[in-house]
Amino acid sequence: MGGSRGAVVVGGGIGGLAAAIGLRRIGWEVTVLERAPAFADVGAGISLHANGMRALEALGVGDAIRAAVRPVYTGGTLTPGGRMLSRMDGAALERRLGTPVVGVLRADLHRVLREALPAGWVRTGVEVTGAAAAGGDADLVVAADGVDSRLRAELFPRHPGAVYSGSTVLRAVTARPPHDLADLELTWGRGAEFGHIRFVDGRAEWHAVLTAPPGVRYADPLAAMRRRFHGWHDPVPALLDATRPQDVLHHDIHELVTPLPAFTVGRVALLGDAAHAMTPNLGQGASQALEDAAVLASCLATGPTTAAALRRYDAVRRRRSRSVARAARGAGRMGHRLTHPLAVALRDGALWLAPSGPTLRAALRHADWTPPRLR
Repeated sequence: MGGSRGAVVVGGGIGGLAAAIGLRRIGWEVTVLERAPAFADVGAGISLHANGMRALEALGVGDAIRAAVRPVYTGGTLTPGGRMLSRMDGAALERRLGTPVVGVLRADLHRVLREALPAGWVRTGVEVTGAAAAGGDADLVVAADGVDSRLRAELFPRHPGAVYSGSTVLRAVTARPPHDLADLELTWGRGAEFGHIRFVDGRAEWHAVLTAPPGVRYADPLAAMRRRFHGWHDPVPALLDATRPQDVLHHDIHELVTPLPAFTVGRVALLGDAAHAMTPNLGQGASQALEDAAVLASCLATGPTTAAALRRYDAVRRRRSRSVARAARGAGRMGHRLTHPLAVALRDGALWLAPSGPTLRAALRHADWTPPRLR
């Protein structure tokens, strides 16, 4: 499409910033509107699989992000007693995909994305009440306003929106680097999961996913986690001991169980959690948002019109993200959501007996994605 085009991106999270980068890369002028008054650069960390890293490469920030990530080579899935059920082979993933899973502090990823945009493109402290008001005379509005998207609710008033998944998560980044720590581990117990991932500075993020009613909160979250995971294998106690109480975050996990009928309405394109909020069991939430951004830019660069480009974006992204969301939900049901002792024992036995070939293919299933080229 020729001529200068303008877009408004609502939401300055990972997906929104990545969308702005992609649009800039194909020659669009972009304004990012972020509700928060400032970027606090606090919080936890995330894992990025090969598809997320490939999307960042397509967006032109591959070199910058590689300096901020830590490759994951060692670890696996364990029982609370410390028995290894499935070992992670990061080197095998790297051989097949060109990169292993990587760990990155969310603040570092945000920083890399913000630094890829010109000064003045991101405006903070802007409350967006609707697509028309946000977009003005822009050619495109990107709704990247998260799991509780206001724009999604406006565009699809009969859609039930995000619902509670049945799980709540507490997480924190340790105040200091723990010793003798694998790169990434998940431990599945009855109705609970405890995991960690390491970062380039040696610190680690831990997360505790609990099957619980919505709205449960603790007067002292860190003390509650020490009680809940008392007796679990090392390094679970060490990770909790390396954490400051004020650093613990607690959020209920919501997802879009009912898929949206479309990711686009008129000149508005939904992206990231606004389009396909999913449970974190596959670690694919951020990577799917990055895929969205790369595909949206590619469709707009090659489509004869904005309308045709958005139709293509909807067709490509809705099918793939729906598949990943279903798989993430299924992984949770077979993981921390199991509570019956017999079901837990059967799952653990099946995982322990599974050969490495099918396990590797399962890891490759969603990570092996080829990004479009952005010129």
